[in-house]
Amino acid sequence: MRHSAPIPATLTPATLARAVRRLTRRDPDLARLVATYGPPPLWARQPGFPTLIHIILEQQVSLASALAAFNRLKAAAAPLTPEKFLQFTDAELKTIGFSRQKTGYGRHLAQAMLEGRLRPSALNRMDDDAVKAELIKLKGIGAWSADIYLLMVLRRPDAWPSGDLALAVAAQKAKRLRARPSPEKLETLSEAWRPWRAVAARVLWHAYLSERANGQ
Repeated sequence: MRHSAPIPATLTPATLARAVRRLTRRDPDLARLVATYGPPPLWARQPGFPTLIHIILEQQVSLASALAAFNRLKAAAAPLTPEKFLQFTDAELKTIGFSRQKTGYGRHLAQAMLEGRLRPSALNRMDDDAVKAELIKLKGIGAWSADIYLLMVLRRPDAWPSGDLALAVAAQKAKRLRARPSPEKLETLSEAWRPWRAVAARVLWHAYLSERANGQ
């Protein structure tokens, strides 16, 4: 009897490539995207305070503007730590690109890490649901932000940010849906891609970004 390989706890370039092959055999729409745009990047991010700040900056704005603000922050802080972040005034953070709301979120996150209420190293040992529960205790970290941390930082293979707008747009086009799927519809749609939903997300994002880069 042939047994399937165990699901890895963390995606690596090798396990990502294997999972892409499995998904494309299972789903012709994903296979078409990979054939057109190539396999997706791993998009791995480092654990810790800087990445969480970057994710907060990405909330409800373009990736490009969030990255620009994040790069300005890193240049001003060097290195970016909770202590350094708390030394900035509200006016300085506004110049960098923080809204008043995101300034508050950043300060809350920095205090939580300094006080030991959030320890990123402890998240590695938790399952996906426990990681989400721990992260969303923090002001400014909702389900989408927690899912992105699971997907890109912890590289969990089945993380699925159903509230992501780009993912909904890409899924609508890939599946030829008449309307953009709601988060609930996107969650239902993703069931076919378990236990590799984080890989399916990367395939869809890669197609979305490639099409935008080509002006499609």
